[in-house]
Amino acid sequence: MTASKVFALSGSLRADSHNTALLRAAQAFDPAGMEIEIYDGLREIPPYDYDLDHPGLRPAVVEELRRAVAAADGLLVATPEFNYSVPGVLKNALDWLSTDWSRTEGVPLRHKPTAIMGAAPGSFGSVRAQLALRQVFLCTDSDVVAKPELVAFRSHERFDGEGTLVDEGTIGILKDLLTALQDKIDAARA
Repeated sequence: MTASKVFALSGSLRADSHNTALLRAAQAFDPAGMEIEIYDGLREIPPYDYDLDHPGLRPAVVEELRRAVAAADGLLVATPEFNYSVPGVLKNALDWLSTDWSRTEGVPLRHKPTAIMGAAPGSFGSVRAQLALRQVFLCTDSDVVAKPELVAFRSHERFDGEGTLVDEGTIGILKDLLTALQDKIDAARA
């Protein structure tokens, strides 16, 4: 069987983001042999605009994002938490991925096997942001991994100075999360 293709999206634009580092750790510690592609174009996604959200009118960067997510076997999202919720840039990208007003092309997120994780410096990590993401993915009818939940609280203690995940407990949960995502991908293929 061919390796599963997973599209990975970090909700952080910060250069030294622990959430982007979590995605790199997923590439390094993946027990299932997935091809995890980390998206780096979030900064380029324009604000969601219904008037442009139709085939042939969407900005090219949005069309490319939609194609990449639709073509992937699964989605892996790492989110920080801003003001008890999802960063606006991440929510904006998900809004572009959640529609099919023409009813001709399908919703890229519909039934997509999806795993959520997140890192934040506080004691609660990204718990509330992940809960907000679960609500978004409920609306899009995405197939979200329920457990395990990877919440890297006090994230500065889990990574070394080069941004490498070194906390063994977090690495173990990450491996379990990726295994659960692979299980959902396998079930979708069956």
